[in-house]
Amino acid sequence: METPAAAYRNLVIATIGFTLTFWAWNLVSPLGSYYRDRLDLSSFQQSLLVAVPVLVGSLGRVPVGALTDRYGARLMFPVVSALTVVPVLLLTVAKDSYGAMLAVGFLLGLGGTTFAIGIPLVNSWFPATKRGLALGVFGMGMGGVALSGYFTPRIARHGENLPFVVVAIALAAYAVLAALLIRDRPGRSVPSASPASRLGQAARLRVTWELSALYAIGFGGIVAFGVYLPTYLKTWYDLSPTDAGTKAAGFALVTVVFRPIGGWLSDRAHPALVTAAALGVVALLAIVQAFDPGLDPVGTIALLATAAGLGTASGSVFALVSQVTPQPQVGSVTGIVGAMGGLGGFVPPLVMGAIYSAKDSYSIAFMLLSDLALAGCVYAYGRMRTLRPGS
Repeated sequence: METPAAAYRNLVIATIGFTLTFWAWNLVSPLGSYYRDRLDLSSFQQSLLVAVPVLVGSLGRVPVGALTDRYGARLMFPVVSALTVVPVLLLTVAKDSYGAMLAVGFLLGLGGTTFAIGIPLVNSWFPATKRGLALGVFGMGMGGVALSGYFTPRIARHGENLPFVVVAIALAAYAVLAALLIRDRPGRSVPSASPASRLGQAARLRVTWELSALYAIGFGGIVAFGVYLPTYLKTWYDLSPTDAGTKAAGFALVTVVFRPIGGWLSDRAHPALVTAAALGVVALLAIVQAFDPGLDPVGTIALLATAAGLGTASGSVFALVSQVTPQPQVGSVTGIVGAMGGLGGFVPPLVMGAIYSAKDSYSIAFMLLSDLALAGCVYAYGRMRTLRPGS
């Protein structure tokens, strides 16, 4: 089947939007040490501050996915992008109060919901033989985390509010661009049932929760490292905030590169096999990191290879979603699976902060990651590889 030119245009515009909103979603994390010193926060309080947007953005994907099924990405992308401008600008006035920062972080979670808009859009435009790679390319928008980790602290050197102003302007410009250029596929199936009914139908599918568990490990690991890696590197390896942000950006960049690779591999082999192999790599390297190796070179290699495994797994899981989910339910299932993936990123920063506060070490946290990744590897190979397209 020939892919229309409009499919590629929508893919590019959606990926740009996903990137910008993910940058906004992750604005607090690269400045976590700044807020810790400014507000005199404990490790757990700092972890909660960077994790709140993750929680809200994750849960918000459920209703946003259902609304996308009903109203389409042409409406949802510009609306959500424009609304995200509000909490981004509120960061300029909330920096002197921990309570205010938590409240703004809650609103900032809106930026993390665009994942549930882009997946059904891209899924509808591309044929099955190209869908894995296309979804992987869209997933590269999570590189907004890398952009935030690298650029946000550097822009902040020229003015503490400047990163928020820059991102707000970019989001506003994108909202206009999306309204002009994004188009839903002609003849797309529009469900007549209510969002609650559609979510209920998606929740009754066994595969929804199986995919949710796998995505919570793969993408959840990416989000967790994205929001907490700067803190981990600064606390454990005594790096400066800028150096920690740069290395965290490198980690995120590797996950971005390997996400479409996971989708591309899944176009050629069963996505469950790709997922199992990727999570097996993560399980092994988490054990290596649990023994606290030095950054040069063992720690760096272990972290970057972990990023490659997580990126590959996150791409292959959504290739599996596109295979086994009925087209009219892709948005609803994506919302639930994406929410569970985000929630998988909400818990680890809290756990790492709590474990470090109690034990002055991160080793237990990395061993827990290894256990979860190994469980996902075994389940993907033992159960999910038996699924076939349309089953």
